[in-house]
Amino acid sequence: MTIQEILEKEECQTFDRKSIKIEPKALAIIITAMANADGGDVVIGVSDKTRRVEGIDAEVQKLNEIQKVPFDFCMPSVPVRAELIPCKDFEGKDNHVLVFHIDASDKVHVTQNDEVYLRIGDSSKKLSFEDRFALMSDKGLMSYESTYIRGAKMDDVDMNLVQEYCDILGYGKKAMDFLKENHGYLAEQNGELFPTAVTLLLFGKNPQNFLPRAQVRFIRFDGTDEKVGAQMNVIKDKTFTGTIHQQIEKAVEYLGTQIKEHTYLAPDAKFTTDKEYPDFVLQEMIVNACCHRDYSIVGTEIQVKLFDDRLVVESPGGLPGRVRTDNIRHTHFSRNQRIAAYLKAYKYVKEFGEGVDRMCREMEEMGSSPIRYTKHDFILLASAVSRFKDFSNDPINDPINDPINDPIKLTDRQMIILDLLQKNGGLSRSSIATSLDVSDATIKRDIAILQKLGVISRKGAKKNGIWIVNRNT
Repeated sequence: MTIQEILEKEECQTFDRKSIKIEPKALAIIITAMANADGGDVVIGVSDKTRRVEGIDAEVQKLNEIQKVPFDFCMPSVPVRAELIPCKDFEGKDNHVLVFHIDASDKVHVTQNDEVYLRIGDSSKKLSFEDRFALMSDKGLMSYESTYIRGAKMDDVDMNLVQEYCDILGYGKKAMDFLKENHGYLAEQNGELFPTAVTLLLFGKNPQNFLPRAQVRFIRFDGTDEKVGAQMNVIKDKTFTGTIHQQIEKAVEYLGTQIKEHTYLAPDAKFTTDKEYPDFVLQEMIVNACCHRDYSIVGTEIQVKLFDDRLVVESPGGLPGRVRTDNIRHTHFSRNQRIAAYLKAYKYVKEFGEGVDRMCREMEEMGSSPIRYTKHDFILLASAVSRFKDFSNDPINDPINDPINDPIKLTDRQMIILDLLQKNGGLSRSSIATSLDVSDATIKRDIAILQKLGVISRKGAKKNGIWIVNRNT
C-alpha cells in the first residue's frame, strides 16, 4: 500500500483514515468493529475529513498511545499488523503514516465500556443486546473454518494454490509461512500441523474426500414446479466439485449455457440479444452461496435450481449476524471470513456488502423483480424471476405486485420520478429514462408500480395525456 493508494481509496467496510489526533477510545471502536466484521485497514496520520497528510513522526507520545489501543482498549486484545508507510506531509516534509492491518476475528471484541461495534459500510455501528447475542452465536459458527478435519494431512493441500493466493496478496514469504502465520489455516495435534476446513476448501487437492457435500449441484427442471417420484421432471443434474474457486468457475460457466436468450431486431435496425438473467446475477448468486453457506451443515450441498420461470439457489444455513430478509440488500456480515477475503482477493467480490443490492438493481433495470430471499428451516433460498416469465396467469408474483414496492417503501428512483411528474405531468417515459440514465423498460416498470399503488394516474389520451400525482409518499 502506497500513500497515493491511501489518498485515493474511498472509506468503506474494510478501510478508514484517521488523524493522529484521534482519541484512543474512538480508535478502539473502529478497530473492534472491523475485527468483529471482515477485518480491514486503518490509516493513522491522514485526516478523514480533508485527506490532508499530517504524518505521525512529530507526535511521538501520541503515537505511543495509538499503538497501545488494540491491546489496552480492546477486550480481548485485537491482533494487528502495524506498517509504516513513507510519505510527504502537507508541509512537504518527509514523514510516515501508520497502517493497522486488522484480521477478521473468531471472537467478539468489546471496548473498555463493554460495548460491541460492528463495521457496516463506512461506519461502526453499536449493537443492541439482541444483535450482540446473535453476533456471539455467529462467531461460534465461524470457528468451523478453523476446525481440524479428521484424516486430512498436509499432503492433501495443493501448495501451488496457496502460493498463487500469496502472490495475489503480495505476501513475500513462502506458502507454508502464510499458513503458519495466519490464524485458522492450520491446527496442531500432538505437535503436528494439519489443514483446517478452510484450507481444504480453498487449497485442497480434493476437498470432497473430507467434506463430501461441500459442492455445488445444478438441477434443471422441466416446467415451473419441482416434482418427485413417477412425475419427476429433472432434465439435467450436474455436480461441480473441487476448491471453492473451481466450483464457482465451473458452475457459473455451465449455468450460462442453460439460460434462455432472445434475439430480435431493435428499433435502431441492429440485432439485440436479451439474456434471461444478467451475467452478474448468475455469478453473484453462486458466489454468495459459496461464500456464506454454513459448512458445518454436512448433510446437503448448495443447489442451483433452474425452472422455466425462475432461478433458485438454495444454500445451507440461515442468515448471519444482523442480516435479515428485509435488510439483506444493504446489510452485510460474513460467516466465513477467510473465504470472503479469498473471494475478494480473486475479484469475485468488489466490496463487501454491495453484491445483493447490485443484483437487485440489475434485475430491476431489466424490468423484473429484485432478488427475493426466504428461509426454509436451515436453508436460505435466493430466487430470481426470469425476464421472459408470463405474469398473465400469475398476478400475485407480478413485479408490480412485489411487496418490496409497498407505497411507504418506494425506491429512490421512484421518488425522483414522482418529483419529476409533480413538476411536469406531460413528461414521456423516454424523457424520464434519459434524465435518469436508465432504460425505457425500467421506467415503464416503475410507472406501472406507481399506478398500481395509486400514487399516480393518467388523465387524457395515451399520447397527449398527462400524469397526475395523487398523493405524497
